[in-house]
Amino acid sequence: MEPETTPLLLTDVSGHVENKYKSIWNDFCEESNRLWKIAGPAIFTALCQYSLGALTQTFTGLVDEVDLAAVAVENSVVAGFAFGFMLGMGSALETLCGQAFGAGQIRMLGIYMQRSWVILLTTACILSVVYVFATPILLLVGETEEISAVAGKFALWMLPQLFAYALNFPIQKFLQAQRKVSVMAWISFAVLIFHAFFSWLLILKLGWGLVGAAITLNTSWWLIVIGQLGYIFYTKSDGAWSGFSWLAFSDLWGFIKLSLASAVMLCLEFWYLMLIIVITGHLKNPLIPVDAVSICLNIQGWDVMIALGFNAAISVRVSNELGAGNAKLAKLAVWVVSVTCMVIGVICFAVVLATREYFPYLFTNSDAVAKETSKVAIMLAFTVLLNGLQPVLSGVAVGAGWQALVAYINIGSYYIVGLPAAILLGFTLNLGPEGIWAGMLVGVVLQTSILIWVTSSRNWIKEAKEAESRVQKWGGSSVIPEE
Repeated sequence: MEPETTPLLLTDVSGHVENKYKSIWNDFCEESNRLWKIAGPAIFTALCQYSLGALTQTFTGLVDEVDLAAVAVENSVVAGFAFGFMLGMGSALETLCGQAFGAGQIRMLGIYMQRSWVILLTTACILSVVYVFATPILLLVGETEEISAVAGKFALWMLPQLFAYALNFPIQKFLQAQRKVSVMAWISFAVLIFHAFFSWLLILKLGWGLVGAAITLNTSWWLIVIGQLGYIFYTKSDGAWSGFSWLAFSDLWGFIKLSLASAVMLCLEFWYLMLIIVITGHLKNPLIPVDAVSICLNIQGWDVMIALGFNAAISVRVSNELGAGNAKLAKLAVWVVSVTCMVIGVICFAVVLATREYFPYLFTNSDAVAKETSKVAIMLAFTVLLNGLQPVLSGVAVGAGWQALVAYINIGSYYIVGLPAAILLGFTLNLGPEGIWAGMLVGVVLQTSILIWVTSSRNWIKEAKEAESRVQKWGGSSVIPEE
């Protein structure tokens, strides 16, 4: 009997192992499918909205060099500052709406969105001071008088965009939490087509210059807001919208604290790499290094849009599953998105390295600038590799509600370690823009490493319980059965 039993046992063990791996693969594929349904449209939306400012710069640059510089400075410094802060404030809704939706408390999503509107519109009123005094602020940071004057005038004309941000970001988080990302994608695409045509018509054909740029850019952002609101008001968003309510003005302090934590966390990330160009401007003979860094940051910007799509997707997945009490699925979602994004990061890393001698000529005719860009592109390649994981981990943090913790991690990693390292390598060791970027990269590596440790060491059952408490605190009911 012995000889017959042994092969049978080996067959059973082999079959068990095979079934186990097949089950893991099936779970991975199912979660990957859920992830891409959110990430795909979210990436497309981010690219369309990023293209609004990029197209405005392109058309303006065909008219006048000073106007181009003014639009670029307003977009990157003034509007960039406001965009980062408002996006961060609005990201508090990723935690609250996502967990409430997962918990089945659909009615609270509209209330949360209205509370966020109150906070962000108030914030927009405060930030409008930056737009009004843009000229002296730009002079203070070292911009030329000519560019500062024109950019300051353009910033005043762009005040309507600031208030569009205040409404748009809460709306997007409201829709993302319900996985209604395709609606945002279609609206953004339609507005992008409108924007491209009217930018050509007003800026080039009619010769309105900066006035035409301001009209089209403001109008496009408000069309996005109006289109999304029209969808929400018409469909009632499956019960998530039940009309305006005075409840929007209750529990504001808790919202403000979470919103500020979200803003600090995301702004510290959003502004960090932007500092590279500011620091590079203080090198001796900075023109060529600044041009080279600007080209690499342009590539980085497009790559970040892809990362932001996955950031939104994992935030939705984690917050939904924690809100529903599904700790196991939340953990699975983190692993699946991490593997997916690292594969994409490796591909982007290889593409940048393989094309570093060629892509600079898409942006410049100067051999000196192209040569310097090729050198800096090595650091860019490692940056896009890290972009495969770092924004995803930040999305996990937002979905789970760890914004305050990550804000402290970002301060330590970026500004206590990374920034001094950039100054040391770039100036003290005379490594130029490559050294500055490498130093900043040290901060990103440290922050990513800490976030990996934080994410992998978390007790996800405990996180689900905390999500239950958060939903109860702001109007929900218990959804997690006692064990």
